[in-house]
Amino acid sequence: MTCSCEQLGFKAEILDESAMARAVTRISFEIVERNKGTDSLCLIGLFSRGAVLAQRIAAKIGEVEDGGVSVGLLDITPFRDDERRAGTSDFSKIGFDITRKRVVIVDDVIFTGRTARAAIDGLLSRGRPTVIQLAALIDRGHRELPIRADYVGKNLPTSRGETVKVMVKELDGCDKAVILKADSG
Repeated sequence: MTCSCEQLGFKAEILDESAMARAVTRISFEIVERNKGTDSLCLIGLFSRGAVLAQRIAAKIGEVEDGGVSVGLLDITPFRDDERRAGTSDFSKIGFDITRKRVVIVDDVIFTGRTARAAIDGLLSRGRPTVIQLAALIDRGHRELPIRADYVGKNLPTSRGETVKVMVKELDGCDKAVILKADSG
């Protein structure tokens, strides 16, 4: 599979493959440290790249902690406040109860906070976790809601008009994060 960024045209590369791997490793260790292990811990990845990153974080945690952690995948589409569509299907795959769990939502980029808000709504419709935390590979600022990531791979100050794109091998043929040219978004 060819890397999809070759067709996009990008202004700047933010993370290459090795930097992404280091960020995932750092986030994984921070999650284990802050939660004092993996008891009652689970990861919920947001479709689609957050889901891939959640799987990678879980694999990394599994390398260092006995038992690893459960991973679910959350489709936030039915919970968005900007594009509500009647009869929208929910493609989430969470095969465990999140009630009384320590849930870490995993996303690729946090920007305005609206995706995280929709994810929280989606989780609360399924149960009542003990705590909800947020991990993002890239935090680019510009919040519209009072939401912050607990775990961040890279803080990246951007202008509101710029577009940050995270690519993962499983979906895009390569691992990297870029700022797209204005006409590529």
